[in-house]
Amino acid sequence: MILSLAVISGFQSALRSELLGRTPQIEVELPPGADAAAARTAVARVPGVVSVQIQVRGGGWVVQRGKVQPVELVGFDGKVPGTFPGAAGGREGLYVPGTLAARWGLKAGDSLEVVSPRPTLTPLGPQPRVRSIPLAGTYTGARTQEEKEPVALPRAVAESLLGTADRRLDVEADGIDAALEVAGRLSPALPAGSRVLTWKDLNRPLLFALRLEKLVMFVAVSLIVLVASLALVADLALIISSKRPEIGMLGTLGATPAALRQAFVLLGGLVAGSGVLVGTVLGVGGAWVMDHYRLLQVPGRVYFLDYVPFLVQPGDLIVVLLLTLALALASSLYAAQRAAALDPVEALRR
Repeated sequence: MILSLAVISGFQSALRSELLGRTPQIEVELPPGADAAAARTAVARVPGVVSVQIQVRGGGWVVQRGKVQPVELVGFDGKVPGTFPGAAGGREGLYVPGTLAARWGLKAGDSLEVVSPRPTLTPLGPQPRVRSIPLAGTYTGARTQEEKEPVALPRAVAESLLGTADRRLDVEADGIDAALEVAGRLSPALPAGSRVLTWKDLNRPLLFALRLEKLVMFVAVSLIVLVASLALVADLALIISSKRPEIGMLGTLGATPAALRQAFVLLGGLVAGSGVLVGTVLGVGGAWVMDHYRLLQVPGRVYFLDYVPFLVQPGDLIVVLLLTLALALASSLYAAQRAAALDPVEALRR
């Protein structure tokens, strides 16, 4: 049970880190017509805010020599946002995923065409907006499957392609936990109609799915512990059946039903405690060894990791131990009740 939960926790932790590293800590959606520069200045004064950027987002395409790739255009001002790992903090310019650059054979300085679905009226009719931009660099693309990977480009270029209607503020705090506290203090500094979204809000469906997956796995594996506790009942019942005369003799010597019940509860607790101790050592130790030495390898091209991670969380370990001990003690108490209910005279006759 410890190993199964450690596998789930390991994969979920790796997936959460992969996604949260590419998700804004706090994203503020500004209402149409709002003064983005004034909002940025006001938000920057809020305690706990580390940096604020104005961003413009929208769908589009990247084109080069007849090759087309649908992408999400992210216009930024200043340095490259932290949601583009491997390029964060770099100078303004066009940044594409490293996988796309490798697939197309791109290098810094190559010219790419960025196309927006927003049309421009010409004498020949509506035409898509196109800008030719030199490639400034690449960033580490997501190892998870995404329908449209983001492409970073200067905000001025993005606004010429997408317009200014979808301006947002990308707010960073001192860590994801601090971001949840800072988000609650932003509303007074923002224009009316603004919407503040934290990393939890942006990934709410995924986080719910991860919690549900772990809960289902916990319930399923708990059935194995339940079966083991029933086996403990069978073992104690076998002891009671084989030692019936001895139990009857103890009763005739003055052992009360409560004393007999206590003896079998202690016996069941001793058996269960030994099993819990050995299982905990093997589970925690095995998880550490397999994670530290990466013993279980998986195809990196198929999964977003090339090995099976194990992560034993203290909360999971405590819940597993409490559940196991509770089922074991309940089973011992059930068997002990049968021993305490024996009639000493009838037991000695047999």
